[in-house]
Amino acid sequence: MILVIFFLLAIVAAIMYFSWKLSAPVYRGPVSDHFDGKKFFNPAGYEAQGFRAVLKWMTSRKPGHWSQQVAAPGARPLEFIRQGIRLTFINHTTFLIQVNGMNILTDPVWSERVSPFTWVGPRRMRAPGIRLEDLPRIHAVLLSHNHYDHLDVQTMRVLFGAHHPKIVTPLGVKQFLDQEGITGATDLDWWQSVDLGQQIQIEAVPAQHFSGRGFADRDRTLWCGYVLHTSAGKIYFAGDTGYHSETFKTIGRKAGPFDAAIIPIGAYKPQWFMSPIHTSPQDAVRIHQDVQSKLSIASHFGTFPLADDGMDDPLEDLKKARHDANLNESAFITLREGEHIDLN
Repeated sequence: MILVIFFLLAIVAAIMYFSWKLSAPVYRGPVSDHFDGKKFFNPAGYEAQGFRAVLKWMTSRKPGHWSQQVAAPGARPLEFIRQGIRLTFINHTTFLIQVNGMNILTDPVWSERVSPFTWVGPRRMRAPGIRLEDLPRIHAVLLSHNHYDHLDVQTMRVLFGAHHPKIVTPLGVKQFLDQEGITGATDLDWWQSVDLGQQIQIEAVPAQHFSGRGFADRDRTLWCGYVLHTSAGKIYFAGDTGYHSETFKTIGRKAGPFDAAIIPIGAYKPQWFMSPIHTSPQDAVRIHQDVQSKLSIASHFGTFPLADDGMDDPLEDLKKARHDANLNESAFITLREGEHIDLN
């Protein structure tokens, strides 16, 4: 019995040690309506579930079916777009946005796992639609927060070394990138903006989520979505978020309407556990309506098994959500990896 107790204590100690080592540097700055001086929070009051709820979910999981579908990349993108906007779905929440001669990536992830380890953690089930080496010159990268499935250090190192893009992050994430040798990022608070040039302005907007790469940095850096104000049109990238009506209606009033919105539809089951931080397809349709988007494109599905919804559940539930909202199929679409859509 003593040996068993010692073994369990050793495991706990190892977990605590690695969690501390993995934690990112924390943000320090003035108190605001979403920062109490130590931690960021969602003004609506919603929080990610705590440790007890995590244990309940882990011991009662009923995950849906996933199958690995390795396929060749489906696209070799144009070097740049002279007129209009082209949106190419790469995988998960990684999109290539081409506008005004600039190439912008959102939350770039090319790794096989979204985890601090290469041997465990959510594994890629579908290949990226564009190979990393086939990307055109990347001028800017937008990072919504520091979770492993959105801030992939291995990918960022490759992009930084090959392209030296401008990097835009929410408050506190720049310090982590600097620590990793990926320098020069610009941190933004909600409703702050940065000018990329070429008549493109990036505005950080609220999201309902949380942050952390270990146990010691939970909610110690900010999370956000982005609005791309361009001379060719306005694009909303929601990043990763749960649903709160007033948050998205405010984004629609202050920054919309939008020519296109990129909205997450996956990792939402079971809803009692996931709904504070991840939108279901039904929630995604509400966001589409709240932010006043002409066209919405689904993200955050089909690549990594992060919750209990199966690979096809988000697609089927999006069809139902569109039907229930009397929304035309062409108003909220899904793209295959490597597939693109042109605006204007």
